[in-house]
Amino acid sequence: MTPSGRQGGGRASRARQRGVIVLAGEDQNDCEILAALIRAHQPDVDVAAKLVRINDPVRLRKKTGPDLAAAVKALAGKARAKARQQRAELVGFVVHEDLDGYTGAHYERVRKTVTAELTRQCQEFSTALALAAWESEGWLLLFPDAFPYVRPGWKVPDRLLDRDTGRLKDAKEELKRGLGSPVFRESDGPAVAREALEHRLISSPRGANQSYDDFVADLVGWAG
Repeated sequence: MTPSGRQGGGRASRARQRGVIVLAGEDQNDCEILAALIRAHQPDVDVAAKLVRINDPVRLRKKTGPDLAAAVKALAGKARAKARQQRAELVGFVVHEDLDGYTGAHYERVRKTVTAELTRQCQEFSTALALAAWESEGWLLLFPDAFPYVRPGWKVPDRLLDRDTGRLKDAKEELKRGLGSPVFRESDGPAVAREALEHRLISSPRGANQSYDDFVADLVGWAG
């Protein structure tokens, strides 16, 4: 997370310049989901910055101290290198990792620790941490009306609607069991996120998820 104290007019101006936002996630699917969410909450991105991914897997949530510092240094270095490769200014760095756990005290500790290290090492550009609880599919459940746009036969069951999805274990398996035919696959996630963006569903999530709200707060903070 980039604290509000770091946000100012200069940072917002850079975000609107021609630049690049680098995404680091567990895989390509997660990064594509993030891209849709970034475009929803930072609408200037489409005209002001290119979104690119680094392929290095993110493994931060279980690290502390020197191990965490070294892992963040490596990721941030790759982000800077990607911006140089693109010949663009690095205006934002978004890091995703599934928590594989619920929101609560453990989530708060992990997010605080990782956020502090990102902030310490990434002073010259904005950052956002997508520490998804339980996983990114839990975030997709906040936009249930997007699923039928991907597969007309899909309908999110009532038991999954309007819930705190940060307290839902293994949302991916819930979707596989509950959506209908064809069976939901992890690779369907980006399409759901894109439909949520296209149909303007992201501005009105159904239910709640603290991990999603914290990520959005990071992104909104970029505009200061």
